[in-house]
Amino acid sequence: MFRQVVRNTLRAHTIQTRRYHPLAAQWSSPPSSNLVPIVIEQTGRGERSYDIFSRLLRERVIMLYGPIRDNDSALTVAQILFLEAEDSSKPIHLYINSPGGSVTAGLAIYDTYVSSPIHTYCVGQACSMGSLLLAAGERGKRHCLPNASIMIHQPSGGASGQASDIAIHAKEILRVREVLTKIYQSHCATKDETEIQGLERFERALERDYFMTAQEALKFGIVDGILEKRPRSETEG
Repeated sequence: MFRQVVRNTLRAHTIQTRRYHPLAAQWSSPPSSNLVPIVIEQTGRGERSYDIFSRLLRERVIMLYGPIRDNDSALTVAQILFLEAEDSSKPIHLYINSPGGSVTAGLAIYDTYVSSPIHTYCVGQACSMGSLLLAAGERGKRHCLPNASIMIHQPSGGASGQASDIAIHAKEILRVREVLTKIYQSHCATKDETEIQGLERFERALERDYFMTAQEALKFGIVDGILEKRPRSETEG
């Protein structure tokens, strides 16, 4: 399954590179390199070029790479809404390689998981809010690669000023921690545990940085499978 969409997309196309221009970016998280591959597609009207991420978007593939910030969140939400408007019955494939980031930015993406089924894939790492977006994918369609790392923890923050203001911020962080715990429990509860048992399990796990291997994430309920090999298609023999 892994890379099958990408492979089919690029087959019979020419790939070039061009320099990345931030104002022309159409994908969720631009790569650190300023060179972006360009796919040249042959059509009945001649050649048409796409940056590789826009071409993948046509195949309902979204790449969420790097820290989750407001800008990345807005672009990811926009892509999900666009694909839902095209056809809400078809799945959206969200590839995640993120160390985490802003809780509110991550929850903005999570709250967009409404109509279309979201198939999630961890490539590299899915930590903090990245792990929540991974776990929130459609049951049975959440995957990670063999050497991926997953980490969950409670939210953190800081406050300064009057004691009453600090107390208000502390209360808000505790509220957000409860929200995140319930989200994890709702998507990752095992069949043999009650809701209360699931909440208690995640409350304990979220106390500190809790790192998991692919196998541990599978056992914990964060993902449903580990993609070790891409299935061979019939045309490949």
